[in-house]
Amino acid sequence: MKLCRFDYRGKISIGCWEGDRVRVCSGDLLGSYELTSATLGPEDVRLLAPVLPGKIIGIGRNYAEHARELGNTPPGAEPLIFLKPPSSILAAGEPILLPRGSQRVDHEAELGVVIGKTTRNLDEKDDPLRYILGYSCVNDVTARDLQKRDIQFTRAKGFDTFCPFGPWIETELRSAGLRVEARVNGEKRQSGNTADMIFPVAHLLRFLSGIMTLNPGDLIATGTPAGVGPLVDGDLVEVEVEGIGVLRNPVKAR
Repeated sequence: MKLCRFDYRGKISIGCWEGDRVRVCSGDLLGSYELTSATLGPEDVRLLAPVLPGKIIGIGRNYAEHARELGNTPPGAEPLIFLKPPSSILAAGEPILLPRGSQRVDHEAELGVVIGKTTRNLDEKDDPLRYILGYSCVNDVTARDLQKRDIQFTRAKGFDTFCPFGPWIETELRSAGLRVEARVNGEKRQSGNTADMIFPVAHLLRFLSGIMTLNPGDLIATGTPAGVGPLVDGDLVEVEVEGIGVLRNPVKAR
C-alpha cells in the first residue's frame, strides 16, 4: 500500500496511491485510518511529504564504496549517525534550493525508513521490522564543501529543502536487496543495492532505539551508495528505490 499525504483544493488529506488514482483515506497515517470510496486523479492533487517527521536520523558511510569515494574509512563496529532538522523536509516536485554559501551541493539517493510505533531499547528478542510503518525515497542533499570544512554534518545537511522525501510510503516491502538509484537530467549517477549496506535496517533500529526513542513518523535515511555528484541550477534529480517509486525534484539557485 502506497500511503500519501496531499493537498486538494487547499485541504490537506491522506490517501492511498492506487495506479493512476488516489483513494482518499479517513483518519491518521500514524494512527488508524480507513480507505473510503472517494478517489481523485493525480492532476487534482499536489503531493506533500508523506509525514512530517519529529526527527530525521541520517546514517553516514553505510555503503563502503561511498565512504571510499570521498576518501573516508567505512565505520567499524557501530553506525555513524547524524541529524537533519525537520525543516529540511521537501515534498516531491518541489525545488531544491542551492544555498549561496556553498560551491558544491551533492545528491545522495537513499532508502528511507518511516517509524510506525514508539520504539525504545530493542534487544535481540525484538523484531525491529514490526515497528516500521513503511519505506520511502530520500535524497540526503549535502553541501559537500561545507561538510569537509565543518567537524560535524549539521550545516552541510541541514539547509531548508535538503531532505526531499516521498512521493509516498510503501507499507508492503522488505528492505533487503532493493536497488537504489539517482539520476540527474536522465543520466544515471548512482546505482546500488541495500544488500550492500554495512548495517542493515534491523541493526540500525536496534542501535538507534538504545540511544533515543523513535516516535511514529520519525524518518531514518539509511545511507547512500557510491556515485554522489554535484547539482546545479536547472537540474532535475530523481531518486528511485525499487518497489517504491521515483522521487523527482528540480534544482534552483536560491
